[in-house]
Amino acid sequence: MTLGALGVVYGDIGTSPLYAMDALFFGRPGASQTPAEVLGGVSLVIWTITIIVALKYAILVLRAQNDGEGGVFALYGLLYERRKDANAVLLLLLILGAGLLFGDGIITPAISVLSAVEGLQVATPSLDNAIIPVTLVLLTVLFAIQSKGTSGIGIVFGPILLVWFVAIAWLGLLQIAGHLEVLAAFNPIYGLEFLRKVGLFESLLVLGALMLVVTGGEAMYADLGHFGARPIRLSWFAVVYPALLANYLGQGAYLLSGQPVAGGKLFYSLVPHSLLYPMVLLATVATVIASQALISATFSLASQAVRLGLFTRLSLLHTHERHAGQVYVPFINQSLFVGCVALVLTFGSSLALAAAYGLAVSGVMLITSLSMFPISRLYWNWSVARAGLVWGAFTVVNAAFFIASCLKFVEGGFVPLSIGIALFVIMMTWRWGRKATFAAYSAKPTMTMAELVALHRRCEVFMERNAVIMTPKPVRLPNDSAPALMQMLWERHGILPRNLILVEVTHRKTPYVRDDRYRVTIFDRDPSRGSVIGVEVSFGFMEEPNVERLLKELARHKQIDLPGDARHWIVHVSQENLLPSRRMSFLKRLRFRLFLFLRMVSQPAYYYYGMGDEVQLSVEIIPVRLR
Repeated sequence: MTLGALGVVYGDIGTSPLYAMDALFFGRPGASQTPAEVLGGVSLVIWTITIIVALKYAILVLRAQNDGEGGVFALYGLLYERRKDANAVLLLLLILGAGLLFGDGIITPAISVLSAVEGLQVATPSLDNAIIPVTLVLLTVLFAIQSKGTSGIGIVFGPILLVWFVAIAWLGLLQIAGHLEVLAAFNPIYGLEFLRKVGLFESLLVLGALMLVVTGGEAMYADLGHFGARPIRLSWFAVVYPALLANYLGQGAYLLSGQPVAGGKLFYSLVPHSLLYPMVLLATVATVIASQALISATFSLASQAVRLGLFTRLSLLHTHERHAGQVYVPFINQSLFVGCVALVLTFGSSLALAAAYGLAVSGVMLITSLSMFPISRLYWNWSVARAGLVWGAFTVVNAAFFIASCLKFVEGGFVPLSIGIALFVIMMTWRWGRKATFAAYSAKPTMTMAELVALHRRCEVFMERNAVIMTPKPVRLPNDSAPALMQMLWERHGILPRNLILVEVTHRKTPYVRDDRYRVTIFDRDPSRGSVIGVEVSFGFMEEPNVERLLKELARHKQIDLPGDARHWIVHVSQENLLPSRRMSFLKRLRFRLFLFLRMVSQPAYYYYGMGDEVQLSVEIIPVRLR
């Protein structure tokens, strides 16, 4: 598990040495490589990794587990579960953070693969014009194989990344041995003094460059459910953390030596010329692995958003029979590929693309720090003073990095922010539209369950086909309203099915539902006249909501009156014909139009819930006017 965590979790942050120091020492105007600036810059790198990744994420944030899961939506579930109203603003921020992570998922493959291929320029300057084409070919292959799943190639990720970390540590130690004075960078005074000398504005530019050092750190928490906290911590402190420190110190030692930096690529300047091509190959493989991890994480993020009701229902394909978490989302894969290609062609180099990189990560880290204050109070029983002191300090640090990253807005920071805001608007619009549709549908006049049972008992002739009705509201008590679709079917046909199953699907804000998966309410049951039964089934946001499979299981155990063969069922579902309120304002009409578009590209709910593979479907159109 530790080796697996090494391969999946740390690919992104592990390949940051390819470009992070370049942005710090060569990517900002007025930067110099004097001994004081080198020691100060390396000191800031060391303590940035230590404070944000080692202390905040590895030691503290990994404790915030939602049934063993981590990530933005795990925090969303924890806060929603305990204090939905009090944390409304934080819940919205977490949705925005999810949008920013999508932006990160577009930038990471582009900058990672591009920075690795740029090693060709150092090895053979004449190959400069081949960097962009080679990068595009690698990205095309990478996204083309996503539908195959990651399990087949996942077993080699860990060993390759282990070789990578050993290699970068060795390169760093070779340089440190010749310039031991670089070890003074462990003293944080050098970093603070460096920031004081360069002034406020220049300090923000430095912090913006430093953000690249910790990109990928949030993956420790996002991948918590795949490996558990202990393997993630062990691989960090035993391998990743020491290797990164050694390499960054080695790059600082190389600058102290005064040797020329070939092509502005400090990392490749550490590599002996005879090993340049093998190192470019190793770096390329490592960055592809890093990109793969981010792409897979984006698929998981999209599937969680869909199951939380925050995103339009996309087609989700499971790529592994036993691991439900391994999913492939064709629409997300195509979108990421188009975005990556556009970024590579637009920015042209990893140094230029670095300006767009830090804002998304710093925004997510800031939102995480803000969310951890109520989490530590609600779940860890921390006092206000303790939570305020710890998370207040982390919030200040992350806020400084976020402000610094915002200075790069025009240079490229607008890319992840625009993606994040666009996805935030989409998620909030989908959330509003679903609630508005539910409210309008529920307001339609209909009979109660007691009246439906009375009608069923008076019937002398039945439809012999077993009917399943999808209902949006709970049907547990005689006074509960029957679905409006039931009223429509009665008025249209004047006849009821002999066996009627009303199914409500609920999505809990927890990763998995381990108890009380379903609840069966028997309203009427007569062996000679049939039955009216209500079923509530629940799923977590990490689970595949396959209702057909669950109903088959209930039928097999005789808990509901359905034959085991789904081909003998008929499922009645409603499709709302949405109409805008006549008093709807211009902006609300725009939101309404966006929701209509999202519904058009969304997978129908009955297919999303696994109904329709074998079951016959009857779709009824119901006019619904949204307010």
